[in-house]
Amino acid sequence: MDKIQQLADYIDHSNSIIAMTGAGISVASGGVTYGQMIFSRRSGMRRSGDSASSYLPTYLENMFSYQPSFAHYALADLEAKGKLIGIITTNVDCMHTIAGSKNVAEIQGSLQVNCCANCGCHYDGYEIWKQEGLPKCEACGGEILPWPLYSHISLWDADVRKARTWIAKADLILVIGTNGYFGNSYWNNRRGDAVIVQINPGHTGFDSIANLNIREGSDDVFKKLKELRAGNA
Repeated sequence: MDKIQQLADYIDHSNSIIAMTGAGISVASGGVTYGQMIFSRRSGMRRSGDSASSYLPTYLENMFSYQPSFAHYALADLEAKGKLIGIITTNVDCMHTIAGSKNVAEIQGSLQVNCCANCGCHYDGYEIWKQEGLPKCEACGGEILPWPLYSHISLWDADVRKARTWIAKADLILVIGTNGYFGNSYWNNRRGDAVIVQINPGHTGFDSIANLNIREGSDDVFKKLKELRAGNA
């Protein structure tokens, strides 16, 4: 509980928090993580020229059959209270948005960034995937794909720019369930005096630079934080 108290103190004394999240924050939600998605792709579920119908159902089930985790909602609550200025994530599952977060930089894109593979027309927003069957382009009838598919998993530049802006302002950086993959696109823009807290049951490259390492899952940490605050009320 001492580390949870430290986390609470850091949050209370910070004015501009950002969270960096990866697959670890979505594990408690169930479904398929981004790493499993990549494995499926490399295993042949999605080869060049294949129909997206063999690839997307797994993601759609992940988005709409599961709910955001406790940690997703906790971050949305920090944003609503004016403490959290943004979330930088490599996740494509839209769980931060579904949980209510407004300022989310999905640096690898997500199922909210969609494009016709034939004519390039954009259809943004995850609601398009709630319809029955895979969506088709209204302009040409082509197949609509989310950014991780039609981009071959490159970075989404607009959100990388957001990430750089937010991390330059942050006095507290919460590193949650991520190994920092693609962090080199924005990490060097951080403030030199920013406090870094890592929440991750495993070891990562952040271990040696974090001011505080909490070796637990994010849901457990944020539930304990809530209990601590309730006990101090």
